[in-house]
Amino acid sequence: MNRILRIIAFATGLAFTNAVQAERIKDLADVAGVRENQLVGYGLVVGLAGTGDQTSQAPFTIQSIRNMLSRFGVRVPDEVNPQLKNVAAVVVHANLPAFAKPGQAIDVTVSSIGNAGSLRGGSLLMTPLLGADNQVYAMAQGSLAVGGLGVSGQDGSKVTINVPSTGRIPNGATVERAAPSALAADGGIQLNLKSADFTTANRLVERINQQFGPDVANALDSASVRVRGPVDSNKQVAFIGMLQELDVQPADAAARVVVNARTGTLVVGGHVRVLPSAVSHGSLTVTINEKAEVSQPGAFSKGETVVVPRSQVAVEQPPARMFKLDPGVSLDELVKSINAVGASPADLVAILESLKQAGALRAELIVI
Repeated sequence: MNRILRIIAFATGLAFTNAVQAERIKDLADVAGVRENQLVGYGLVVGLAGTGDQTSQAPFTIQSIRNMLSRFGVRVPDEVNPQLKNVAAVVVHANLPAFAKPGQAIDVTVSSIGNAGSLRGGSLLMTPLLGADNQVYAMAQGSLAVGGLGVSGQDGSKVTINVPSTGRIPNGATVERAAPSALAADGGIQLNLKSADFTTANRLVERINQQFGPDVANALDSASVRVRGPVDSNKQVAFIGMLQELDVQPADAAARVVVNARTGTLVVGGHVRVLPSAVSHGSLTVTINEKAEVSQPGAFSKGETVVVPRSQVAVEQPPARMFKLDPGVSLDELVKSINAVGASPADLVAILESLKQAGALRAELIVI
């Protein structure tokens, strides 16, 4: 436990040290409109070695096969229910990068939506990928690269490595439609901070105006900065490139204590402070032992031999140790004080919550 808290303090000290160093605007903010677009499609993977969907439990696979064959003039009678094991229904998804042009290739991920055991060795048939506006932006097709492996025996035994029902196709989709242009025609550029902060936004404006002249940039709010750029597209690209390489010193992060209640992970910010307070922490252990004893009557008595339960109850309460927190206690002193109590992760969370309720913890306590 002491080692864990020392690691927390050390990691937080490093984060605090790095926070005062200048960072590039590229790392602090995104250019509004320059973003990826999600694409999704539904298709079929064929050529599987008997690990496809069990069509009796996945009727949509049969329906998809009938629809596909009908487009090629092949009609499957309705009374025929083909039991195919080499076909799987899949969902295909990909990210369309900003400014992607028709003819460029992007990677796609293929995931089974039926009960296929594995997609290894399969090939994806031509699948249109749709955007949020229901327009086709790319077409996907190709052989899958599957990192997982699944093997089963006739007696029901099975060995599975990783996830064989998901695969990828590098450069498996060709862009058919370009996403709408994101850059404004008037040369205006909006920078959106990844972490909204008034101080950082103000420093961003000052640094840009210092480099390119007064009134080039102005802050819209704590998360957005408007920059006047050149109207010519060629000059605008060069201007954004120079803009993103400027160094800006971001503001220090707010004082926060983040607790993951599921894993016991605790992260304490470098600006956490504690007001004068005294903390006492102890534990109470109650132990109950049950055992049975035989009650044997005398030789000349008319009593009967019976089993009598015997209970032993013991209460153990180690002496609770109290420690005092002086005004403006820093993170390092707080960790040392809690180490002195020998608190476990669960106890540490209870101490911090109690300090917060008492108004002594000058930080935002976040439990996830």
